[in-house]
Amino acid sequence: MNIPLVFWLVPIASVVALSMAWFFFRQMMKEDEGTPRMKEIALYVRRGAMAYLKQQYKVVTIVFVALAAIFAFMAYGLGVQNPWVPFAFLTGGLFSGLAGFFGMKTATYASARTANAARQSMDGGLKIAFRSGAVMGLTVVGLGLLDIAGWFFALSFFYHGDQMALITITTTMLTFGMGASTQALFARVGGGIYTKAADVGADIVGKVEADIPEDDPRNPATIADNVGDNVGDVAGMGADLYESYCGSILSTAALGATAFAISGEMQMKAVIAPMLIAAVGVFLSIFGIYLVRTKEGATMRDLLRSLSLGTNVSAVLIAAATFAILYLLQIDNWLGLSFSVITGLCAGVIIGQATEYYTSHSYKPTQKISEAGLTGSATVIIKGIGTGMISTCIPVVTIGVAILLSYLCANGFNMEMSAEALSKGLYGIGIAAVGMLSTLGITLATDAYGPIADNAGGNAEMSELGEEVRHRTDALDALGNTTAATGKGFAIGSAALTALALLASYIEEVKIAMERAGMTLTNLKGEVISAAQATIPDFMNYFQVTLMNPKVLVGAFIGGMAAFLFCGLTMEAVGRAAQKMVEEVRRQFREIKGILEGKATPDYGSCVEISTRAAQHEMIFPSLLAIAIPIVVGCVLGVAGVLGLLVGGLTCGFTLAVFMANAGGAWDNAKKMVEEGNFGGKGSFAHKATIVGDTVGDPFKDTSGPSLNILIKLMSMVSIVMAGLTIAFAS
Repeated sequence: MNIPLVFWLVPIASVVALSMAWFFFRQMMKEDEGTPRMKEIALYVRRGAMAYLKQQYKVVTIVFVALAAIFAFMAYGLGVQNPWVPFAFLTGGLFSGLAGFFGMKTATYASARTANAARQSMDGGLKIAFRSGAVMGLTVVGLGLLDIAGWFFALSFFYHGDQMALITITTTMLTFGMGASTQALFARVGGGIYTKAADVGADIVGKVEADIPEDDPRNPATIADNVGDNVGDVAGMGADLYESYCGSILSTAALGATAFAISGEMQMKAVIAPMLIAAVGVFLSIFGIYLVRTKEGATMRDLLRSLSLGTNVSAVLIAAATFAILYLLQIDNWLGLSFSVITGLCAGVIIGQATEYYTSHSYKPTQKISEAGLTGSATVIIKGIGTGMISTCIPVVTIGVAILLSYLCANGFNMEMSAEALSKGLYGIGIAAVGMLSTLGITLATDAYGPIADNAGGNAEMSELGEEVRHRTDALDALGNTTAATGKGFAIGSAALTALALLASYIEEVKIAMERAGMTLTNLKGEVISAAQATIPDFMNYFQVTLMNPKVLVGAFIGGMAAFLFCGLTMEAVGRAAQKMVEEVRRQFREIKGILEGKATPDYGSCVEISTRAAQHEMIFPSLLAIAIPIVVGCVLGVAGVLGLLVGGLTCGFTLAVFMANAGGAWDNAKKMVEEGNFGGKGSFAHKATIVGDTVGDPFKDTSGPSLNILIKLMSMVSIVMAGLTIAFAS
C-alpha cells in the first residue's frame, strides 16, 4: 500500500517529542535538589514510588499475558478474530505503562528541586514543576505517535489492494487502544487507591485528631501520601491520557476509512488526517511550554493566567494549522472538517474554564464551600455535593453542542441521516475529539504539574524550609489542584467524544466479523447483501437497534449501572484501605513515644506497605469487572444489547465523572482557602470541617472520578475486540 510522503511527519513528530522530553528531564536534573534533609525525603518518596510501580507491573503482566492468550485462542483457534490482535494489545499496554513510568520517574526527581527553587522565587519553582510536567506530556504524545506510526507501517505492508484494507488496518489498530485502556485502568484504580488511602489516613489522624500541619514529618503516613501523589496522579494519569490520545486518533482514522471507502485516494487522506493534526500539535505544544512563566508575588489568577497563556496560544495555533493541513490534503469538505476540529478545541476550552470556575477558590462556588465550614463538616459536604452536581450542566451542554456542530460541519450544515451523511458526520465528531487532544503535550503538562507542586510543598514542610517558602509552594500547590481538576474535565470531555466515535467503530468491527463468518444480512430495501456492503442504517435495522427493543434498553440500564457500580467498588476500596491507615497512624502515635514531640522517628515504611498491599489487592476486581461486563452482555444480549450498554455507560459515566472530579477539586481548594487565613485559618473549626470535606472528596477526584473516563472507553474497546465472539454466540 502506498503511504503518502507527508505521513512521515508523524514519526518525526514522535522523535521530536521524545527528544524534547529528554531535554527537559536533563535540564531538571541539573538543578540543585537542596539540603541533605530535602534529598533524604525525596529519596524516601522515590524508592516508595518505584517499589509500588514494580509490584503493580508484576500483577498487570499476569493479567496481560492471560488476556493475550485468550485473544490468541480466539484468533488462531476459533478464527473469530484478526491474528494481529494479541500483539497489538500487548504493545498498547507496554507503551501506556512506559508513559506512566517515565512521567513518575521525572516527578520523583523534580519535587525537591521545585521546593529548592521556590526558596529563591515563585517563577523558579513554577518553571521546574511545569517543565517536569511537560516531560510527561511530551512522553505521552511521543510514545503514542510512535506506536501508531509503527503499526500503520507494519499493517500497510501486509494489507493492501482494496477499500477494505484500510478498514481492516484501522480497526486492528484499535486493539492496542484496548491494551492501553486496560493498563490505564489498573494504573488509575491502583494508584488512586494507594494515594487516597494514605492521604485520608494522614489528614484524619494528623490534621484533625493530632492537630499537626499537613506534610508534618511527625505523621507516619506523610511519605506514603507523597508516594501516592506520584503513583496515582502521575503514573496513573499518564497511562490514562495515553489511551485517550491514541483512542481519539485511532477511532477517527477508522471512521475515515469507512466514510471515504468509495475513493481509495480520499480514504487514505481521511485516515492520516487525524494523525497529521496530532503531529503538528506536538510542535505547537513545545512552543506553548516556553511561554509559561510568572512574577514574584503572583496571585492565584496571575498563576492561572500564565498557564492559560501557553495552552491557549497552542490551541489557537493548532486551529489555524488544521485549516492548512486539511486544505493541503485536499480532503472532501476540508473547510467543514476544519470547523469540526475548532468545535472540539472550543469545547475543551469551555470545559476547562467551567472546571476552573467551580474548583478554584478565586471564584464563588469554592469560596461558599469554605464559608460553609463555619457551621461544620456536614454543611461543607452538602455544599460540595451540590456544587459538583450543578457543575455538570456546562460540560454536558458543551459536549452536546460540540457533537451537533461537529456533525453538521462535516456534512456542510446538513442534518440529514442518510448512510453517507451518517458516516461523514461521525468522522466529524471523531476529528473534533482529535482537535480537543491535539495539544495534549502542553495540556497534560499543566495536569502533571499539580502532583509535582504538591510533593514540593510536602518536601518544604518536612524539611522545615520556613514560612516564605511554604507560602510559595502552597500557592503552586493550590494552582496544581485547579489545573489537575481542569485536566480531568478535559480528559472526561475528550472521552465522551471518543466513545461516541468508538460506537461507529464497533459497528464496523461487527461487519468485519460477520464477513469473516460468511454471514449476510437484509438491507432496508429487502435485498440480501454481504456485511461489507451494509450501511449504518442497514446495520441498525438488521439488528433492531431501536429504543423499542428491550435488549437495547436493558443494555443501557446495565451501562448506567456499571458506572455507579464501578465507583462504589473503588470508593469502598479506598475506605477499607484508609481505615487500615488510620489505625496504623493511631497505633504509632500511641505506642512510639516521642513522635509528636519530634524526638522519635515514625515508621514510614509500614504505612507505605499498607497502601501498597491495599492497592494491589483492591484494584483487581473493579478492573476485571470493566472487561467482563461487555463480554457477558455481548454473549447474552447480542449486538443490540452492547450498543445499549455503551450508550448507557457513556451518558451516565460522563456526567458522574464530571460531578465527582469537580466536587472533589472544590473541596480540596476550599480547604486551601481556609489555610490561607480565611474563616479562621489553620487549626480553626472551619479548617477541620473543610479537612473532612477534602477527605471525602479525595477518592471522588483522584480514584473513582478520573477512572470513569477509562471505563467508558475500555468497555467500547472490549466490545470492539470481542465483536467476533458476540457474533459467534449471539447471532
